[in-house]
Amino acid sequence: MNNKPPTFPQAGLNFLKNLKRNNDREWFQKHRPVYEESVKLPMIQLVEALAKEFEEFAPEIMASPKTSLFRIYRDTRFSKDKRPFKNHVAASFSVRGLDRHQGAGFYFHIAPTELWIGGGIYRPAADELRWVRDHIAENHGRLEKLVDARQFRRLFGELAGEQSSRMPRGYRSDHPAEHYLRHKDFLAARELAPAEATKPNFLKTLVESFRTMHPLIRFLNEPILPRRQERDRHDRFLSD
Repeated sequence: MNNKPPTFPQAGLNFLKNLKRNNDREWFQKHRPVYEESVKLPMIQLVEALAKEFEEFAPEIMASPKTSLFRIYRDTRFSKDKRPFKNHVAASFSVRGLDRHQGAGFYFHIAPTELWIGGGIYRPAADELRWVRDHIAENHGRLEKLVDARQFRRLFGELAGEQSSRMPRGYRSDHPAEHYLRHKDFLAARELAPAEATKPNFLKTLVESFRTMHPLIRFLNEPILPRRQERDRHDRFLSD
């Protein structure tokens, strides 16, 4: 029985590199067995391993191949770029009870040029952005401690994400959390060489990253989760 932790094989990286150069359906169909064995299966194994790890330090985070893995097929219906396939594989992990694009969660992708590991909130809906900003305005001291923690700084540097050029409406210009309130995204992210995904300690790298950013994820979800749950209850009541 193989008890080695899952990783992403070099053959999978080679497939993604070749797919980038041969992004058409005929080539993909011809090489589908390589995709199934060296890309899709390793990603399934990684997600299943992360599900077990999350049980220990982030039990509220959902991880399953069905809900976490992104399809490799691109949606080209409204795009001028008609290439049918993505050049990377990715997985995201959301809080139980929320949709993939709601709240803060974990994410990673493997591409021919990078391994990207991150988490937080990217392009939140207007209501979620307002809830998070209000939460930060009232609890900026807690956020400061989270992003100033030594391990967070070592792995991620600082809180990342696009920022507004000016203070958002509703907050005084000299607010002590001005730097954070101008954020449109709230992200912790690290970019590594793609070869890191093929190493035996890849799962350990993912777990270390997600464990370190987990306090930030919980902080960001504090104002979102109860409001989303209340809306769901209200919607169910109206539909009964």
